[in-house]
Amino acid sequence: MSQLFVPEGFAVPTGLDGPGFRLEPLGPVHNERDHEAWTSSIGHIRSTPGWAESSWPRPMTLAENMRDLEAHARDFASRSGFTYSVLEGEEVIGCVYIYPDKSGGSKAKVQSWVRMSRAELDAPLWHAVSTWLEESWPFASFVYAERADPPRDIT
Repeated sequence: MSQLFVPEGFAVPTGLDGPGFRLEPLGPVHNERDHEAWTSSIGHIRSTPGWAESSWPRPMTLAENMRDLEAHARDFASRSGFTYSVLEGEEVIGCVYIYPDKSGGSKAKVQSWVRMSRAELDAPLWHAVSTWLEESWPFASFVYAERADPPRDIT
């Protein structure tokens, strides 16, 4: 029997409010906004930490994107992986992916991107998600490519 990605009794977070954005589970309702966000920023996403080795993003039709979002929604429902849309108001400005690390165990691999027009939110997103993972998720550890910008002291 394979090990569960998250324990059966774990209440998967339905979102996160961050500085200038919020996360909600990615699904078909986001299709057109999601497609526009990433297709407008392919080069930017590929240059984002953690994406250099990925085969995505690649050109996809709106219908192909819908199938991809449906797959992410199925993963979320089955608790085998968790993808969140990053929203500013109702505009999709990025995504966060939380999936099992290939090394196994209760280690997660996390990736995120923001559209080029909201690039300044990449580091704040990384910091907010990193803290959220440490405080609210049951992972023994996680891999999430660091961002160059240090957190700002707001005290």
